[in-house]
Amino acid sequence: MLSDVMASCDDVRENVKKYYGSRLESSGDLQTSASSCSLPCRPPQKSVRDALILVHPEVTKKFFGCGLPFPAKLEGCRVLDLGSGSGRDCYAFSKLVGPSGHVTGIDMTEELIAVSRQYIEYHQKKFGYEKPNITFVQGYMEKLGEAGMHSDSVDVVLSNCVICLCPDKRAVLQQAYNILKEGGELYFSDMYASKVVPDHMKEDPVLWGEGMGGSLFWQDLISLAHGVGFSTPHLVSASHIVIYNSELKAKAGDVGFASGTYRLFKLPKSPVVSEATVTYKGTVADFPDQLDFDSSHCFKKDVAVVVNGEMAAILQRSRFSPDFKIQVSDQPESDSESTPQYCHLNPFLLADKLGSSVKQCSKTSK
Repeated sequence: MLSDVMASCDDVRENVKKYYGSRLESSGDLQTSASSCSLPCRPPQKSVRDALILVHPEVTKKFFGCGLPFPAKLEGCRVLDLGSGSGRDCYAFSKLVGPSGHVTGIDMTEELIAVSRQYIEYHQKKFGYEKPNITFVQGYMEKLGEAGMHSDSVDVVLSNCVICLCPDKRAVLQQAYNILKEGGELYFSDMYASKVVPDHMKEDPVLWGEGMGGSLFWQDLISLAHGVGFSTPHLVSASHIVIYNSELKAKAGDVGFASGTYRLFKLPKSPVVSEATVTYKGTVADFPDQLDFDSSHCFKKDVAVVVNGEMAAILQRSRFSPDFKIQVSDQPESDSESTPQYCHLNPFLLADKLGSSVKQCSKTSK
């Protein structure tokens, strides 16, 4: 049985490699709006827009992501991009982390790694760095150790619409958890399904290549994250995904799809969970007046806010700790709800609220 599962995973990888390595020439060849429809709650900060503009056009042409996984405060960080593809996000991260930070991109597709490596010197000179601060590695995100990544060595793991292409999502999250430092963050965009995807869709190579066949039912992300040790996910942004191809739309049936960006944190194993009063200092670059942490938490400068124990632990242990005044309650947080409700983490509800979907796109006109 185990050998059959491994063979199935290998088959999926080979199909994805072919789909993205040779079949697709550009993001315009995708049959869904996933590459263009994930809209953040607010426009990305100026530093992100400026960084993306500087990326070489040939790198951007072969970009297949579904969102904008660019968290605040990356300067000086060691960053890993899972499924880095042509390197578009990696080169933007390279600008954002600065010469004192470092970016590693990992992808299993030889053709895309070759594209990304061609432009290392170009971007080094473009950014005015004395030496490159970026490395591209061919390997699997389920096997980061084999790719040379060490445990507790990375500040932030980022990913843009590739975990849905992997058959073993638990392994991906576990590997990301292992290589993150305590207080580190997994911040990623991905495709999610409105219900558990049926087997016939999982077995369709085109549906899998488009991200639909391998999309996780959004509620399963929560249990998966908890299972490997992460904090409860925080939903940052979401958009409905529109399927252009009528044949694929028919195959999908009543399964809906959304692009969602979540952030998960690696906290101490047994933290003391107490609610706290936190006050944002206004010290994060690009966010002098307020810091939009996720779709449910907006911290305004000098305004005290009461947060639950897990959020208090995140702000205490993560790279955002210097940016907040934190007063922890003397009383441990009571477990008032035996079954937590996670409606605020539903990307479909947030997409409805934001009105974020693509109704029509020039990609479908061919």
